[in-house]
Parts: sequence; C-alpha cells; structure tokens
Amino acid sequence: MQKRHFWSGCLFVIILWSACSTWAQKVVRYDLYIQDTTVNFTGKTKRAIAVNGQIPMPDLHFTEGDTAEIWVHNQLEESTSLHWHGLFLPNKEDGVPYLTQMPIAPGATHVYRFPLIQNGTHWYHSHSGLQEQIGMYGSFIIHKREGDKTVRKGIDDLPVMPVILSEWTDMKPENVHRMLHNANDWFALRKNAVQSYTEAAQAGKLGVKFSNEWKRMLAMDVSDVYYDKVLLNGQTELQFDQYNQQPLKAGDKVRLRISNGGASSYFWLRYAGGKITVVATDGNDVEPVDVDRLIIAVSETYDIVLTIPQEGLSYELLATTEDRTQSASMYIGNGIRQLISPLPRLRYFEGMKMMNDMMKMNGDMKDMGMNMSLNQMDMNMVMYPEAMNAGGKGQQMDHSAHDGHSNGMQPMVKKPGIVTLNYAMMKATAPTTLPDGPVRTLTFELTGNMNRYVWSLDNKVVSETDKILIRKGENLRLVIYNNSMMRHPMHLHGHDFRVLNGQGAYAPLKNVIDIMPMETDTLEFHANAEGDWFFHCHILYHMMSGMGRIFSYTPATPNPLLPEPKKALRMLYMDDRMPHFMAENDFASNGNDGMFMLQNTRWSLGTEWRLGYNSMHGFETETHLGRYIGRMQWLMPFVGFDWRYRKMGHHEVERNLFGQTNTKDNRAMLSLGVQYTLPMLVQFQAEVYQDGNLRLQLMREDIPLAKRLRMSFMVNTDKEYMAGLRYIIHRNFALSAHYDSDMGFGAGLTVSY
Repeated sequence: MQKRHFWSGCLFVIILWSACSTWAQKVVRYDLYIQDTTVNFTGKTKRAIAVNGQIPMPDLHFTEGDTAEIWVHNQLEESTSLHWHGLFLPNKEDGVPYLTQMPIAPGATHVYRFPLIQNGTHWYHSHSGLQEQIGMYGSFIIHKREGDKTVRKGIDDLPVMPVILSEWTDMKPENVHRMLHNANDWFALRKNAVQSYTEAAQAGKLGVKFSNEWKRMLAMDVSDVYYDKVLLNGQTELQFDQYNQQPLKAGDKVRLRISNGGASSYFWLRYAGGKITVVATDGNDVEPVDVDRLIIAVSETYDIVLTIPQEGLSYELLATTEDRTQSASMYIGNGIRQLISPLPRLRYFEGMKMMNDMMKMNGDMKDMGMNMSLNQMDMNMVMYPEAMNAGGKGQQMDHSAHDGHSNGMQPMVKKPGIVTLNYAMMKATAPTTLPDGPVRTLTFELTGNMNRYVWSLDNKVVSETDKILIRKGENLRLVIYNNSMMRHPMHLHGHDFRVLNGQGAYAPLKNVIDIMPMETDTLEFHANAEGDWFFHCHILYHMMSGMGRIFSYTPATPNPLLPEPKKALRMLYMDDRMPHFMAENDFASNGNDGMFMLQNTRWSLGTEWRLGYNSMHGFETETHLGRYIGRMQWLMPFVGFDWRYRKMGHHEVERNLFGQTNTKDNRAMLSLGVQYTLPMLVQFQAEVYQDGNLRLQLMREDIPLAKRLRMSFMVNTDKEYMAGLRYIIHRNFALSAHYDSDMGFGAGLTVSY
C-alpha cells in the first residue's frame, strides 16, 4: 500500500512539473546600450543617439506569451526612457518619465519586465524630450504562437521584413522646436512653399493671398518641418532581398511590417508593382483590403502585402513625405528597377483657397454641412495634381527624378482611379465589441494655432488641466472634433480602441487615429488597467507643446517608481511650460536695432532697442511682459517699461497726435497696454504711460513680398514711423535696409536666432 502511494505521489509531482513547464513563460532578454554618436546623412557630421551602436534601435522580436526583459543601460550624459508603443503592460513599465517612472539617470541601468499578451507590429521610442528625433526609435515585433487559431494562411506565413520610417534633420531638434514657436518661415523657404505676394500674383491668386491674411492666417502648409533626409531602417535606399535571402519569383508575395517612427512626418506609400494589400494596423489584424496608396500617420503601423508581378525586375515601394519634399525607396525583387512616378509638387494656392473657405474670421472652422470622418474626405486633395489628372482618361506619366532614381530606370505609368486607404475600409477579422459595463462619453476638441505654435485640447495644454479620472470596468467613448488646420495622430497608451467606422461588431482596433481638419471621429475602449496613461498627439512637437491629456484610474494604486508623485507631475508639466528664446540684431549704418523675446504657451517677455551712433540719435528701449488670451492668442494685455533719451537741438514742446506732450525723446515710464492681431496680420498696440499719455501703434513684420524678400513697417501716434526690407540669405542672416523717422536711413546685416 505504501509503495502504491509512493508511486502515486511521484506521478503527481511529474504531472505538476510538466504543467508548470508548459505554463511557464519564456523570458526573452535584450540589453540596450544608449550612447551618443555622430552620423553623416547629408555630408555634415551631426550628433545623434545610437542604441547598441545603430540607428534605428535594434529590432526586438518576441512571441506572444513571452516575458520581455529589457535592460536599458544609459551611457548618455542626460536622462532617458523607453516607451513600448501600442503594448498592453503594467503601468509602471510604460516608459513615460515623471508619469509612470522617473527618468533613467546618466550612467544608470533600468530593467523593463512585462508579459506579452498580444501580437503584431509595434515599435518603441524614447519618451524623453526630443530624443526620438535623433535616433531613439525601433521596431518591436510580437509573433503569433505556433498553432495560433488566428494564423492566416497566405499572410502570416509570408517572407517578412520589419520597416521603420523616419526623417533626419541636420538641425538640433531643440532648435527646430524653438523656430516653430517663433513662427520662423525658414522651413517654408526650404520647401519652396513661402507663398509670397509675388508668387501669388504669378499664379493669378493674389486675391486668395489677401483673403488668407485678412483672416489672420499664415501660408498654407501640410507639415511643420523641412527634413534633409527620409530613412527606411536608417537608409535612403533598401533592398528586401538583403533582409530575406529567399529568391522571389513572379506571383510571390512578401509582407512588410511598417512603423512610422518619424517625429512629425506623414508618409505616402506607393508600389510600382501594383496594389498594396493592407492586412493589419497598429498590431491588429484586419480583413485584407487592396489600395493604390496609403498615408501612414506619425506613429501608426501597417502590415502590407506586396506581389511580385514579373521575374527579372525589381519593384519600388516609395515612401514620400506628405509635403512631397523627400522620398526613400525599398526594392522588391531582383533585376531592372521599376519605379513609381514621384508625386508632383503640391498646388499650395489651391490649398490656401480651400483653407480660406473653411475658416471663419474668429479662427474656428466653418460648418460646411458635411459629416466628415475617418479620412474619407481629404480636403487637401485640391492640392494634389495627380488627383486632378485621375479622371476616366487616366493620369499623365511623370518622368521627373526623385531621391534614389537614376538614368536608365523606368518610371511606371500611374493608373486611373486612385484608391486611397481610409479608416472606413478596415474591418477586424473577429468581433471587437466591448464587455458589458457602464458607458461614459467624453468629447474633445483639437485646438491650437500655427502663428504661435500652441497645440491643445479644448484650448488647454496638459499642464493647465487635471487628470481625467476613470474607473476600471467602465467603457469610455471618445468623440473628437478637429477644430484646427493641421491633422493630428492621437495616440492612447496602454489600450486599443475601437474605431467606430460602420463595421458594427467588426470595428477595427487601433491605438492611433489620424484626425484630419474638420473631422469628427468616435472611439471607444474598455477600461481594464490601472495607473496613469497618456493620450496625446504623436507629432513630437505638438505633444511637447501640450496637446494631450492623462487618463488616471481611480482609486489610484501607488506607483513604486514614483516616490514623490506630486513633484514628478510638476516636472511632467514643465514640457509645455518651457520658454522659447528668439533674438535679432540689425547692424546697420545708422545704428543698431535689435530685440529678444522669451515666450511660452501663454506668456511673453520681450525687449527691443534702437541705439544711435551719436547723441542726436541717442537710445531707446521698450520692455513688455504680457499674457496671451484666447484660443488663437490674438490678444495680449501687457505691462511695460519705456526708457529713451535723445539730445535734441531745440527747446520747443512737441505734441503727439492727441495733443499731449510728446515724450518720445526723453522717457522713463511704466505703462499698461494691450496688443491685438488685426486682419492682414497687423499688430495693433494701445499703451498708456504713467503720465497719462496714450500711444497707438500699427506694425507688421515679415511681409513676404517674394520668396526671400521681406518687408516691415511701423507707425504710431508719437509721430514715429519706420519701413524696412530684408533679403534672407540664411536662416540666421539677412541683408537689410530701413528708414527710421528718428535715425534716418540705414543698411547692413541682420543676425537672427
């Protein structure tokens, strides 16, 4: 009897051990060493950040059910972090500094450890400052388990290549961010997109230009930044066969797992071999849909299948920035390269007219009587020359070259009736309905303005709002309206949401949705986690400007990685409170004029000066501290100090236009005033000094007469006036000439920062 019990016990132990072995998760470890490096993508050596000596960061591969263990060794002289984009994981592993963890300090090592309970194409990137822009992005691939019932024959068994798109600028990202906030149009000049009066007149669109500025709008654009290069896996040209050694023949298919790791660029994807078949998005399978092209928003992922039409040829997959200034190519197959025609230049003045028609005088979007959603109506289409040619007669062939094209390569003829992917086309492969639970609807308006580059939700940036409290088990419905002229890729950390697109129970799951101007989109997700989760625009410079919110589960569970949560939150808020500096100095023959300004989301501190070379010209300085009010921030009340002295050769009392004693030549006074942006972008200023004197002033700078020629003027009731011209030769230098009522004519060099 005892012997039988002994063997029964042994059998039980063996069964228990086998079960534990079966259930045990495989731990997959990666060590990531983050280091400063230099790169040369454009002929200039620039600073970048490499991980394990490479840009982009290494592809990380796992299988669903694994446990990821990622050791991050920070060898930078600054703090860093890593966010696992699109992953479901414990909140403390999400990688957002000051929200889910403290930053990884220089010289420190941090271990991220989490189970993988999903599969699909994802990516990872730094969530610290602007590090993503200079190299900290990479692919994160979770493969399906062997025998998974969701494996699709002819899709999941194809040759696969992860591809991460990105852009490169030789400028420091901090300088890019600063220039955007200071309304510098150097990027427009680089893109050949200034839309000056001369260009408008040549295009017969001068009235459109005047209407645009009458509504206080800057020139039309579809993206923020000019980039020097576009990269696919860190290269401008890529060959699929270098990654996958399997020879390809006619009829073979390949699958690309594509992530947009760009900081601010959307990319058009087009294939010279025919249709693009979309089979997954943001790590979630969808029913295959064939399109001629798709635009991949910042931070989105798409899995696409491409077919080799003919042997002996190599077919181009072309990735082109939305502004059509840069491209990068991947080639599928071996042989003579077959090229897709490059996208022609945008018709900016047609876009400007569209923008004029859409915008009210107060900066809001008009109700056009159209129910716009899901990227189904691209208002930018008026700018696409290929769309104008896409009638029943087909499109014109474009033989012009682009990056990577050379003589002897054959451009492909574009087909009529272009089919472009939109969200309404996508259908999940299995029901995605939410579990039962209370439903709460939250509405958001995407707001902001290009003039001061302030981006917000409901006219408030992250630091101006409280966390949005949610409860585990409830279903959240988000209704989002884009009341701005820019498209915004909104990303939710730690959750997938259903995009309500008319597919009923099969609504696709995503974690990023691109919301175009005037669109309203509805999303819903089940609150099934804990902690604080970021919801934000994934254009890096929009996020850093404050376009986001924090969803916070209540009751709150303390995060062991945040020992001082209130202090950490204050640090998080510093991102959109960051001041941006600009300065300008005109070294002219009649004196020295200059200004500096320090601004953030709401506040502005600025000083301007004029210094003459003799006592007759003297000096004058004005300093103003003001706060911008309203969504468009056209109004700024301020306090000021005006200090000036000029030695005059007469003693008669001069009067201003109101009959008051004119103190413009000898003044040291405090003031209260208000500045307001009028139509035509003219700055109106009313200022009352401590002696009761009133000064009214009209001024406008940077009037775009031609691509590189700018005009400015000023006139006020102190009987002062000025007019000037600048010819831009570099983003920091311009030749200048101006006439000042007090200092006369002068010419010289203007230095800007």
